Amino acid sequence: MSSLSRDDVAKLAGLARIEMTESELVELSSQFGMILDAVARVQEMDLSGVKATSHPQPLENIARPDVVLPSLSPEDALSGAPAQEESRFRVPQILGEAE
Repeated sequence: MSSLSRDDVAKLAGLARIEMTESELVELSSQFGMILDAVARVQEMDLSGVKATSHPQPLENIARPDVVLPSLSPEDALSGAPAQEESRFRVPQILGEAE
């Protein structure tokens, strides 16, 4: 069984700036051992011919063709606006003046 010592776990916790109690350090050192054993078992497998993937399902980008269609004129777009100025929507100022 692989293992990390209590001191190894304390060093890792210090690098990550995580405070741990003595009992947490001891418990985590045995849990890390189980994780390292699992990784070792995976590394023993013959994966030649297995294609590396980032997802179990193939990813594809679904896009439609970019087709130009008629759109609203500025007058139509602004027709329902409560306030407008110079062919644009007028909205209340929410930030102070830049100084």
